Amino acid sequence: MKRFILIFTMLALSVSALAQNGKQLYSKYSDLPGMEAVYISPAMFRIIGKIPDVELNDKNVNFSSIIKSMTGFYILNTENAEVGTKLFADVKKFIDSGKFELLMEAKDDGQVVRMYTVGDEKTVTSFVMLARDKDEVSFISFDGNMDRQQMENILAAAD
Repeated sequence: MKRFILIFTMLALSVSALAQNGKQLYSKYSDLPGMEAVYISPAMFRIIGKIPDVELNDKNVNFSSIIKSMTGFYILNTENAEVGTKLFADVKKFIDSGKFELLMEAKDDGQVVRMYTVGDEKTVTSFVMLARDKDEVSFISFDGNMDRQQMENILAAAD
């Protein structure tokens, strides 16, 4: 029985070691040649979470509650074809290994943009956008405990 528990534990640890998140992908790729990288910390979200309502398409939108709830924001962008191919593959593994739900996909003349979320009816805990065209790959990821209705209101106001 002890052997079974030990084998099961080692298997679980090895599977979880293969899983990646936005922070791990950022750490892996942010220093590579030709990579543009941006990280915004929770401390910065607390500071910028005090912004007033913003007018967007003649509608007042409150970004502060969404911003305050974020725990990490990661952006990676590259025009390096080799690095972009690897990044795209790793992001796909990341998305496929989680409980991501496809929100939107847009295709135009070889360019593809996909947006995914993880959460439930009330809360979004993770958002990922992956974009690729012939010369560029972009990855945006943010985590937190964001109210789904507020995010939907912001997206509706942006239309």
